[in-house]
Amino acid sequence: MKGSHLFLCLFSMVCSLNSMPTAGNKIFQFGPCKVSMSMTEIRSGFNAIKTNIQARDPIRTLSILSHPHSLHKVKPSDRCCITHHLFNFYVDKVFKHCKTEDSYVNRKISSIANSFLSVRRKLGQCHEQNQCMCGQESTEKMKQILGNYEGLNVTSAAIKSLGELDILLDWMEKSR
Repeated sequence: MKGSHLFLCLFSMVCSLNSMPTAGNKIFQFGPCKVSMSMTEIRSGFNAIKTNIQARDPIRTLSILSHPHSLHKVKPSDRCCITHHLFNFYVDKVFKHCKTEDSYVNRKISSIANSFLSVRRKLGQCHEQNQCMCGQESTEKMKQILGNYEGLNVTSAAIKSLGELDILLDWMEKSR
């Protein structure tokens, strides 16, 4: 009997440790999905290259993420879906086309991309389990973002989107 109490206690501890974020990570709730990620690490990597990336953006009159209000007023029920799509967008379209002649900048981009891959995997699991439903609003907002992106040449669009990463990060932290 004592052994079963010890097992139950150890099992409870292991379960609670698995649900805790690792050092530096925060838990983000996007609709029904909870995702642990190191926002500090992503922001630090982005801030290290932000000026360099934004200086490469030749088109200052257009925004990919904030044209008009792409991420504003997203319903809580649509946050998981749009976040999932945005992480797919950044991994599949943006990071693949952001190469510079500066190896330091490329390493920072690669580090951010790896963090996004990890979060994308977690959001993908929610999506596959039908916990992450896509409503009309999130679909329309994503179409708008993709339309803005595809209206530019691939390299310019990727650089502009990477330069706007702080818009996405700010939105994620506000909707936490």
